[in-house]
Amino acid sequence: MKKLLAVAMAFVLAYPAFAANKAKTAAKTPARPSVEFIVIESDDYAAGKVDMPMANAVANFLGGDANVTPVSYQQAKQNPAYANMDMSYLPLYLLKSTPQYREKLTQHISVGQVLERGEYLVFPHLSNTGVYQDKVANPGVLEIFVMSQCPFGAMAENLVIDAMKAGKLPADKVIKLRYIVSYNEQNGFQSLHGSGEWEENVRQLLIAKYYPAKLWKYLEIRNKDYRSSRWDKAMEEAGINVKKITKKFDTEGIELLKKEAAYSDEYGINASPSFLYEGKEKLDFGSVSQKPGFEFMNPSNANRGGGQAAPVGSC
Repeated sequence: MKKLLAVAMAFVLAYPAFAANKAKTAAKTPARPSVEFIVIESDDYAAGKVDMPMANAVANFLGGDANVTPVSYQQAKQNPAYANMDMSYLPLYLLKSTPQYREKLTQHISVGQVLERGEYLVFPHLSNTGVYQDKVANPGVLEIFVMSQCPFGAMAENLVIDAMKAGKLPADKVIKLRYIVSYNEQNGFQSLHGSGEWEENVRQLLIAKYYPAKLWKYLEIRNKDYRSSRWDKAMEEAGINVKKITKKFDTEGIELLKKEAAYSDEYGINASPSFLYEGKEKLDFGSVSQKPGFEFMNPSNANRGGGQAAPVGSC
């Protein structure tokens, strides 16, 4: 006890010198510049509010610290300074354009990730969550955008399957799967995990159309090894006519996937999984599990071996 008191007294006596030294060190460190963001926010949805971690990440990339001035959607609509801004997706991040910022963001501007609008640099679709301001609401519908061979997309599907088995699905809600894929006439379909993925997307779309009651049973089986080439065995086990699905693959199936490519592109969704709630809110794992009735979507419910929670992420 005496030894502990002696150590404590030594620290107290030494503290003024320590504090003075710390102050000198701090004085030598130049203050980082403030990166002044204007963020146009949704008036109605939490998903459309500023995402400070994202603002801080961009500010850090630009060599400073974020300072955010929030502006409501209604205020922005009435302000001539924002007349040429596309506010169809909120939050919308604006930054006064300077030569320094333009140089730092040259590559992002060249590929359209950052737009030049008058005196501002504009960051559309920057946040993981947001609100499609101009879209018509689709009450009671949760759309889950996935890549069929993405482990995180499969995890989202498995959470739904577990909730079905436990009787936890909200009776007044509908869950619909959507598929993330790129398409153009010149290159055809492009999917992150290769041609096997978009081909699996086609099969699942056909199952959803012709065997809707068996889709989730198929996914329960298929997701045990979603990259296996024996998708036919999973179909057979789920009670699905393999020949019927195969016959429609190159005609109707391809057209269904083209529509999915256009739909995901319309909403600017490219991460699996992403969640579109009631046609208005783009959500991630954390925010979708906060919606009443969808608490089961929390990834902590996805147990792996040893009872460890599955990691959160996306493809």
